[in-house]
Parts: sequence; C-alpha cells; structure tokens
Amino acid sequence: MAKHNKATLDGNNAAAHVAYAMNEVAAIYPITPSSGMGELSDAWAAAGKKNIFGSTVDVIEMQSEAGAAGAVHGCLTAGALTTTFTASQGLMLMIPNMHKIAGEMLPAVFYVTARSLACQSLSIFGDHSDVMSTRNTGFALVACNSVQEVMDLGIVCQLATLKSQIPFLLFFDGFRTSHELQKIDEVDYETIAELVDYKYIEAFRQRALNPDRPKIKVGQQNPDVYFQGRETVNKYYDAAPEIVLEYMRLVAEKTGREFKLFDYVGHPEAESVIIAMGSGCETIEETITYLNEKRGTRYGLVKVRLYRPFSVRHFLDVIPYTAKRIAVLDRTKEPGSIGEPLYLDVVSALKNSSDLYIIGGRYGLSSKEFTPSMIKAVYDHLDNRGFHGFTVGIEDDVSHLSIPIHEEIHTVPEGTISCKFWGLGSDGTVGANKNSIKIIGDHTDLNVQGYFQYDSKKSGGITRSHLRFGKSPIKSQYLVKNEDFVACHNQAFIGRFSLLDGIKENGVFLLNSNWNRDEVFSQLTQDMQQTIIRNNIQFYNIDGLEIANRVGLGGRVNTVMQTAFFLISGILDRQDAIALIKESITKTYSRKGDEIVKMNLDAVDRVDEALVKIEIPAQLPAESMNPKKLVSDNADAFTRNVIEPIMREQGDQIKVSQMPRDGMIDTGTTRLEKRRVAPFAPHWIPENCIQCNQCSFVCPHAAIRTKLMTVESLSDAPATFRTLKATGAEGYQYKVQVYIDDCQSCRVCVNECPKAALVMSPIEEEREKGEQVNYEYFDRLPNDVMASFKETSMKGSQFKQPLLEFSGACAGCGETPYIKLLTQLYGDRMVVANATGCSSIWGGTFPSIPYCKNKDGKGPVWANSLFEDNAEYGFGMRLAIDSNRRMLRSAVEKMMDKEIAPELKTAFGYALEHWSDVDETAKENAHKIRSLLPATLAKAKDCCIGTLRRIKELESYFIQKSVWS
Repeated sequence: MAKHNKATLDGNNAAAHVAYAMNEVAAIYPITPSSGMGELSDAWAAAGKKNIFGSTVDVIEMQSEAGAAGAVHGCLTAGALTTTFTASQGLMLMIPNMHKIAGEMLPAVFYVTARSLACQSLSIFGDHSDVMSTRNTGFALVACNSVQEVMDLGIVCQLATLKSQIPFLLFFDGFRTSHELQKIDEVDYETIAELVDYKYIEAFRQRALNPDRPKIKVGQQNPDVYFQGRETVNKYYDAAPEIVLEYMRLVAEKTGREFKLFDYVGHPEAESVIIAMGSGCETIEETITYLNEKRGTRYGLVKVRLYRPFSVRHFLDVIPYTAKRIAVLDRTKEPGSIGEPLYLDVVSALKNSSDLYIIGGRYGLSSKEFTPSMIKAVYDHLDNRGFHGFTVGIEDDVSHLSIPIHEEIHTVPEGTISCKFWGLGSDGTVGANKNSIKIIGDHTDLNVQGYFQYDSKKSGGITRSHLRFGKSPIKSQYLVKNEDFVACHNQAFIGRFSLLDGIKENGVFLLNSNWNRDEVFSQLTQDMQQTIIRNNIQFYNIDGLEIANRVGLGGRVNTVMQTAFFLISGILDRQDAIALIKESITKTYSRKGDEIVKMNLDAVDRVDEALVKIEIPAQLPAESMNPKKLVSDNADAFTRNVIEPIMREQGDQIKVSQMPRDGMIDTGTTRLEKRRVAPFAPHWIPENCIQCNQCSFVCPHAAIRTKLMTVESLSDAPATFRTLKATGAEGYQYKVQVYIDDCQSCRVCVNECPKAALVMSPIEEEREKGEQVNYEYFDRLPNDVMASFKETSMKGSQFKQPLLEFSGACAGCGETPYIKLLTQLYGDRMVVANATGCSSIWGGTFPSIPYCKNKDGKGPVWANSLFEDNAEYGFGMRLAIDSNRRMLRSAVEKMMDKEIAPELKTAFGYALEHWSDVDETAKENAHKIRSLLPATLAKAKDCCIGTLRRIKELESYFIQKSVWS
C-alpha cells in the first residue's frame, strides 16, 4: 500500500495533481470555476516540475475553449498525452471536437468543474447541466463526490482511457468540490507511476499520425458506409466498465480506498432508495446514516460513479433486493423532457422491475443549497409514493412541483466545530481562512473543510467562509448553519444581514468594529442582542481596522481577524497558533517583500491586547440599533419581494412566481443598495478646488460627481451644502459631491486631484458633517446643466448624468470609468452587447443593475450572450437596428404625399432630411412626432392606418442607436 501523505487541498488542486502527473501537454483556456487547474499546471511547468515521465508538461493557453479543444485533438492525433480543464459554456464549445476525439478512439481525460449553463442568465455556479449536454459525444463520464475522489478517480480515468481507448470526462461539482478545501491523502507520483502500464502508451503512440508510417484520418463517408462505421466501436464501450472497475481495484490496493461503478450505502434492507451522483451524495450519506441510526429508518443510496458507458449489470447488482421505492435525483433540468437524464437511464435499466415505484426529481441547480432537511423531505415524498418530476430546495408556486420541508434536522457528527466568517471582498478574509484551514489540517489530527461563498461584486462584495473541523470525516456538502463561532469582519453588516441566525448555545461571536467596550452592545440590533443573551454567547470585539492602518495594511484586516479567531477558539494552543500564523505569513507574503511580511507580523503582535471580551447584560438594554432600511415603504413589489431579500442575503426565500421568466429586469437598481462598506471617503475642500472635474472623470463607481446649479435652485439647501462660484459659467454655482454610502474607498479621485482638494476622511466624520444629507439633496438637483460647456470635452462630460452608477466592480476598477463616460456621451441611445467577464458581472448581476435612466426614462440597454461571440452578437444588434430604421424611413416616405396634419408632415420632413443627426434638435423633433402620432392615427383614413401603425411601432428608431460591443 502507498505511503500516506496528508495534504489540505481543494478539488482543483487534486485534479491538477493527477492531470500534471500523467500528461505531457495541457491545452487550456481559463473559465470559472476550472481556472485553478490550469493556473496550477502552468505554475508547476514554469517552476520546472516533472511529471511521472520525467518531463515538464507543456502548458499552452489558447484563444478560446474551442481553440483549446482543437489543440487537444491535434496533440492526441500526433501522439502526445494531452488534457484540458473546462466547464459550462466552455465545455459546450468543446463538444464538436469531443465527438471527433471519441470517434477517432483517442485516449484523453478532460477535467470538468460541472457548472450551470447560461440560459435565462449566466451563472458561474455548479450543477450538471454542462456535463449532461455531452452525453452523446462518446466520452465516458465519471462523477466525483469529494476532493479525495477527484484525486483517486482521476488516476482511475487516466489509466482506463489508455486501455479502453475511450476518452474520459471526469467531473466534480463547480465550487462545491472544485474550491472546497479538505484534508485528503495525496497520492504521490511514485505510486501513480507504478500503476501505469506503458504498453498502452506505446500502442497510443503507434496509432499517431506519423510520416514514417503514412496514413490519413478519413475525412468523409457516404450513406453506404457511415452507419456501419459508427457501429464498429460497440465492443470497446461494452468492455469499458470492466476496465474502469479493474483500475478501481488497482488504485484501492495502493490507497486502501475502494470504489465501484455504483456504490451502495445505507441500510442493507432498505425499502426507499435515492440514486444520485456528485457532491450531493456526501450529504445524502450523512443524512441516511443519521436517520437510520437515530430513527430506525431503512434508507439507502446508490452513488453513480461511471455514468457513461452505463453498465446495467453492475447497476442492478447494487440495488437492495428489498427496495420498493426509488427516487432519482438529477442536478440539471431538461425543459420539455419527461424526465432528466439520470432518471431516464435508471428507468431504462429497471424496465423489467415492474414492482418498483420510480420517480425523478431536481435539486441543487446553480449550487442551490442541498441540505439534510431537504433529503429527509425527498425520502418523505418517496415513502408516500409522491409525484414524479418534483423539485426540492425552492418554493415553486407556479407549476407547484416543489415538495415541502416539514422538519429541520442537523446531521453533522457530534464534536464537529462549525464556523462562519462574514467578510468583505478584498479585505483578505477568505485568504486568511484558507490559511487557517491549512494550519489546522496540517498541524492537528482533525479533519477539516473550508468552503467559500463569493459575492459577484468581488472587491467590496460580501464573502462568507464556512469552516468545519472535527475528528469524524466531514461529508457535509452544504453551508454551515448551526455555528459554534461567528465572525463579522465589517461593522457595516450589522442591521443588514442576519449574522447570528444559526449560532449555537454557548457559541462565540467576534466583531470587528471601532465601537468601544461600553457602546458596542448597544450598536447591535435587538434581534442580535436577544440571541446573545438567550444563547449565552461569548461576545468579543476588536478594532481590526485601526490595527491594520497603524501597521500599514490599510483595509486588510485578515491577519488581525485570523489571529483573533485562533486566540478565542482554542482549537490550537495560543502560542502554537501564533507561531504557526507567523510561519504562514512569512510563507504567503515573502514574495511581496520583507516590509509586507513585517506589517503582518506586527499586526499579529497587537491582537491580544486589542481583543476585548464584552460583558453581556442580563436583559435587553434600553438602546439597540434599528435594522437598516434598504428600500422605501412605497417600493414596488419586485423591489420589496426580490431585490430587498437578495440585498439581505436571503434570496433562497424567493418564490418561482416572483422571478422574471426571461431574465429581463429594470435598470437602475444599484442605487437601492447603499452598501456603506467604505471605512474612509473623500472629503472635498472647496478652497483648494480648481473645478477640473478629474475626480468625477476617474471615479469607478460614479460615487463622486460634479454639477452646475443656479443660485435659485439652492434656496432650500442644507446648511452644510457648500458650493463655489462656477468658473467659466457666469451665474452658476459649482459643487463636487461624494456619495459616501456608495463609495468604495479606492482613493482614485484623491490620487488624481491635482490640487489636494480631496482628502480621505473617516466615514463616521463625513456622516457627522452631513454628507449623507448633502448627497441626497445633490441627487435631487437637475442633471445635465451644461451652461456653455460641451459634453465632448473632458470637463463638460462630467456635468452629464452618468447612466452607470454604483456598480459591483472592484474598488479602483479600471474598466468602469470608460463605460461610465460612454453612458454620459451616448447613454440615452446606447445599446450594449457585453462579453462575458468582469463587465457582465458588475454590469448585469441579478438584481443589482448599475445601468440607469435619465429624467426622460431613457438609458443604456444591455445584454450578454456568451463568452466568445461578443462581436457577432453586437453585429447582430447593429443589423436589427439598421433594418428597423430602413423600414421606418420607408414608411415615413410613404406618408409624405398623404393628407396628414401639416405639423406632423413638417416633422417627418425634418427627420428625413436629418436622418443621421443625433443632436438635441433631432431628439426634440422625434419627441414631437411621437406626441402627434396618436391623434393622427385616430383620424387617419384607411389607406394610411397600416403605414402609420408601422411608424408608431418603430418610432423609437427616429434617432440612431449607438451599439457597443
């Protein structure tokens, strides 16, 4: 048996470890969440790491996933062992080459972090939609349920593909497995090398195209022979299951971990059985272990490992003879199908078992939570011979397919410590927690698990780290709910999120805030105060930001909070913990220089003194913080029922009926968020200002703006609302205004200001100075007051209302100032074809949309197709707009010799004469036409009605649209 090398890895690292060991070339293109595999392989290659063949892997980044698949096909054809890593639409782009690779019997393993496909919207999160779309390519499909299985089954697939000559697709759930940290047994390269039978590699190279052995791969076959040629591979697919099973046994001999094509766990005489694959199987196993032991149920689970080729014989061997009811769970949806893929395969395999009751259901799409309580609901549904086609984990009040959850159960093994950390993107929380997991995993005998929730807003967004430690194996593939420890790393979250909802009795709460010992408890909401008192929670407070600033780390509080966690939690001895943290800091930051290392080490040394345990009152104090109001009382239903719950991180509660069927929503919703995450904001010093507008020009979030205003418009201005006499605009006042609740504290404006008219100031001071009242007043003042300034000048452009505001882009983003400027110049007629990437996340994440409207209700329209068809998508938009304008012009020309109101005919004539104009006169003329059309239509003669209706239908195209891609 191989020696055990314990390592704390995530699924991507486990996959890359095997892929790098057993291949010679990797053709890659980065796509979330599989990028980590390519990045690791590239880094190892750059460092000269050798594979099991004693060579460095040739890692080639292509221009697209389609290009990567083409390169893989070429490498395999020419005789090099080759792999790739992908997911989602990237996998879809590989399908054409996958058919060829399988058709030509080329051995290879594709590693796929299974992920949702872009349908009504993009989603970067995990399910099996992409993998299920490859079922007919001819690739063998193997499912992994955990990080350990990624490594072990990766080896199995690499060995089996060589012997079977069938290409394999090894998949594991995106983020849930790809990014989850677990302590596993790492199989060393020496052991892997011992498993390889080199005669199969030699046979593969002998089949490669080589001028010394001239052959060609046939290009085309006619109807007389194609069918026959397609059937030649049957015996290879028939033999593949036994080959996979053979290598599962060989790997088990080396590692001690056994796998079968289908693994059964649960009661040996189960009557109700679930069949599933992927990470959900871990949670199902944990749940049935709990229910069978604690409640005497007779539940079972079949884990599908080899999904293609599907071996009916091996499948039937594991179904308990006592089984009466089967529920098949698919993590995908095929609209219009009578059942999802795995269900249909199971029904086909069990076609001769007429006494079995078989239903199928869907769960966990796009990483939707799949918990023990949901699994219990599935078994309840199955026990009651419930309906087929059900869903679990959502409330479907439209088609009524969801099943209810009647009971909350907690199945995590006793002794497991569960922790949840609320952080801010870019504050280092996630990185610190990854280090903590590795420290505990590598220096204790505890099993560890780390899973990280990321906000699409990235820098400045919310992150939640879910950590578990325990003596028992951790199979809980769901978020931490019943926490022993909760940390809040930003005080702005108080009153916005339900931070302590699941905390256990006698748990620990750690808060990073600048409130002192005597006032901090009163700054919590009443719900939080009640929870702390009722559950006897230990409450600690630390001003991590003050320490970080003092040592030079700015807003990165990760080292402070990591140290505080270890000092409080008691998982490690205090001195040992500090020593290990310092060792980790030196390892993590040494490449950034000694100064950065010293800053972090200094931060560690200041934590113990700064950490304060708060005395908890016996009853609720007179004061508490009111939960922040995020939307107005008169907000529309969509805002109240969808936008607000999502802003409070409670989107799981939204019902099917409340969601748009086609993914379309209104713009301008980011202004509702008021995230208040900036610890410091720019303060304007009017006497230093030269009114250059550069601060507004460079602001990535439109959180600092300038306006011209008349003295009359300022009659009711707040006393703190300071203005300057405008330079170059006689009779106007000028002001720079910071929207402090939307600022990201990036300092770009301060750095750009040529005369030190902006300085960073603590956000509390800015609020005390009335800046919240000031920006609310400023926002109500008229926009687009230009005086004599031209919008095409740098200064003049900043007096135009930005129609991109408060986006979820990273603090200091370099993209958004350009797009914001485009909206100031073209926003009221702007059509955006957006490429998938950062701009589709900060620009179009449901439901917080930064593109907004002007006072006339006009603004940018935006849509996103896929990753690599951006230019074509935008070109299609251009063609459609040009077509509509041609039809409109033709209709207007037909009306010029008809009897219509002279005023409308004059407006039509102006439009035709100035067809390409987009200035204010042309826009006013278009508005005039729109206002005259209804009355004209009402009085029109029969001969004109059809043409006028066409003009009315196309009236928005009187002004040319500006298409950007």
